[in-house]
Amino acid sequence: MERQIYLENTAWQEGLALMMAKLAERCLPKNEFLDVRLALHRITGAIVRAQRSSPHFPAAAMDGYAVRARDTHGISEREPRWLELGVQAMPVDTGDPIPEGMDAVVMLEDILESGEGGILLQTPVVPWHHVRPVGEDMVQGEVLLPVNHRLRPQDQGALLAAGVLEVEVRSKPRVGILPTGDEIRLPEAALKVGDIVDSNSTVLASLVEEWGGTAAIWPITPDQPQLLEEAILAMAASQDILVIIAGSSQGRDDYTSQIVQESGILYVHGAAIKPGKPVVLGEIQGKPVLGIPGYPVSAYLTACLFLEPWVMHLQGLSKESQPVLEAVISKKVFSSLGSEEFVRVKVGRVGGRWVAAPLSRGAGVTMSLVRADGLLRVPRLQEGFHEGETIPIELLRPVAELEETLVCIGSHDLALDVLSSHLKARGGQGGLASAHVGSLAGILALRKGEAHFAGIHLLDPETGEYNRSYLQRFLPGREVALLNLVYRNQVLLVPKGNPLNIKTLADLVKPGIRFINRQGGSGTRVLLDYLLLKQGLAKEQILGYEREEFTHLAVAAAVASGAADAGLGIQSAAEALGLDYMPVGQERYDLAIPREYLENTRMQAMISVIRSKAFQEDVLALGGYDIRDTGVFFE
Repeated sequence: MERQIYLENTAWQEGLALMMAKLAERCLPKNEFLDVRLALHRITGAIVRAQRSSPHFPAAAMDGYAVRARDTHGISEREPRWLELGVQAMPVDTGDPIPEGMDAVVMLEDILESGEGGILLQTPVVPWHHVRPVGEDMVQGEVLLPVNHRLRPQDQGALLAAGVLEVEVRSKPRVGILPTGDEIRLPEAALKVGDIVDSNSTVLASLVEEWGGTAAIWPITPDQPQLLEEAILAMAASQDILVIIAGSSQGRDDYTSQIVQESGILYVHGAAIKPGKPVVLGEIQGKPVLGIPGYPVSAYLTACLFLEPWVMHLQGLSKESQPVLEAVISKKVFSSLGSEEFVRVKVGRVGGRWVAAPLSRGAGVTMSLVRADGLLRVPRLQEGFHEGETIPIELLRPVAELEETLVCIGSHDLALDVLSSHLKARGGQGGLASAHVGSLAGILALRKGEAHFAGIHLLDPETGEYNRSYLQRFLPGREVALLNLVYRNQVLLVPKGNPLNIKTLADLVKPGIRFINRQGGSGTRVLLDYLLLKQGLAKEQILGYEREEFTHLAVAAAVASGAADAGLGIQSAAEALGLDYMPVGQERYDLAIPREYLENTRMQAMISVIRSKAFQEDVLALGGYDIRDTGVFFE
């Protein structure tokens, strides 16, 4: 097959509308009959009517005695009357049929006196008093549920009471998912260099199930046109919607668009979205076909944009819009013109306003979706948003959960992840939302009112003390408490076995040694610069000094993968990835908390967790930590 380029850079809304216009009237919902007891969350495919009235007999609405209303006529407080038991009054319980000839119920509480022979009344009753008439709840033939209604537990109960045992519902849309690529492997496979785990199939299948469809994952198919075409046609024979993962771009082994074009109709190849541009929209044998890009974030977002509407359409529904709230963006967001970009963000309520902190924007960064609370959309003809601008955020988590979330912006530490887990384990919907931007950026976030607290470990080169001088310099006149989280060991990270025999910082200036650094403004970067100056080492001599990562684990991963020969980070990161390390020094890692947030209920819960034995034991298990002052406030 010849290599294909993008047909166009279509706005995603236009591409979806084109596909719907061509196919929607030919791809209609199908119905099936299902036992009502098995139909929870299914969508009704037709109007549902009552098969019998409920109740289907006159029933007592109270515990008491069934009577004839005419036998109580004329009764009053001055002229009470006895009614003969078994003739004029018969005992009934709630729900009992009304005995023949009786037409009212007297509650036990309204009986003045009772005996073996009868009951004494002083208040008359009218016909059908405390009696549930036939059809009081539902009448035979009455419309119980409309078409396209999602069945709830209470709906099931009403249907069964009305004699409806089977309900006509929409058949679940069948979605075939075809993972493709020579490098794609099953999750349980032993991976070699260049292999990629097929996680997309499970994510897409679960999304389909969440949207009300059913998914079938086809075997991984290599990048061979004939095999791909055979698998796609096999899916078309049994499935309602076809999804092809990867192969949708314009590389040497990308064949999706050509196969769709040759086996059916290609509507769109390339949408103006980021991530997810190389999407394919078409049809084969009258079935919608979606070519989904292989990067995990691209796959997720394009599925939400293009696959969800089709799954909903085949259930007779429309895609529901996501809840939106207005939030202040914590830092400037740049975006290229021409594509609508979907930026993942963390969201929290700080000082009475919502704050959104952008996460990593890479199309392959799966954890940006895991951590995300919402999506920020940058319109295709806009270059981004300014810091402090108020913008709409489409939520991925409930507002109630975000209301209870504490926002931490600052330095990265593995103990924060442990802290977040312990907060969740204590119950409640909220947790900890942390953005790793470095200690100095964390302090600036406090100054702008964008965080409840900041993780910091900034060494003052002049005094050798940690943190307080920076708060005084950047937050003058602001009352900020310093709560110690841990002392931690900063180490020089090297590969297992230390093949280049790197022992000290001085070895970093040797020719050919590749270093991986932390970003400017991070406490680790400040410490490195301080130590280099102290030892008379020039940073310009270090190969890779300008190459930056935003977390200790990212630095450790670069060393472990061979992308760097050494890096500076915390001991726990080295141990987590099985690296060797040489101690450089111990530093104090504190949480800077503005006084106005200290009495916050969520903050007090967090402090309680920090001081708990369980949390401290889990931190020690990471390695490289000292908890001698954990939970202690420093003046």
